[in-house]
Amino acid sequence: MRLIQLSRDSIAFPSPEGALREPNGLLALGGDLSPARLLMAYQRGIFPWFSPGDPILWWSPDPRAVLFPERFHLSRSMKRFHRNSPYRVTLNHAFERVISECADDRDEGTWITPDIIDAYKRLHELGHAHSIEVWEDNELVGGMYGVAQGALFCGESMFSRRENASKTALLIFCQHFISYGGKLIDCQVLNAHTASLGAIEIPRREYLSHLSIFRPQALASYCWVPQILS
Repeated sequence: MRLIQLSRDSIAFPSPEGALREPNGLLALGGDLSPARLLMAYQRGIFPWFSPGDPILWWSPDPRAVLFPERFHLSRSMKRFHRNSPYRVTLNHAFERVISECADDRDEGTWITPDIIDAYKRLHELGHAHSIEVWEDNELVGGMYGVAQGALFCGESMFSRRENASKTALLIFCQHFISYGGKLIDCQVLNAHTASLGAIEIPRREYLSHLSIFRPQALASYCWVPQILS
């Protein structure tokens, strides 16, 4: 296995099965963040992740963290909180603000650079990237964003400025996504937060199989129209 240098003249990617074991899932470097290349990456189960100053790095880890939306874990405390939640939840009302807040919500620094923000804003303008916003009165206090692939949603990042705000974003999105036939949320790499909400790890090969089945399953267009969810 070796790291592949991508060409700027082609948006082709090597097979995810050729990704390195250490660091887990590193597949290629280089290329660009054009909409066509990003969409090709997501179609193949690949995503960009790199630190400021580094070349663009492309990943497809094994195992892969996923959340089946109907298995979202609603704890007793979250159930009590949600019953009297002070929040309003919207879809695609403030994409740029959400991704910018996600970039700022990292004490250890962020991989969401200005170039990443610009790239995903373009995907959003083309109808492929979407945001969920959590509001307290008129203040944006939480949210998440990601890229739609048919009945599969590739979650990229979330942020929280108030109690349970990011959990609320994911809970309400799961309910909305299920109602339109959504089947799976890609969480990329498991962490304590997503695990507590029901995310699990599955083999990369199984994830790629799900992707090939769910990606062609187009959801009704109204699923992604800007709207109030809760």
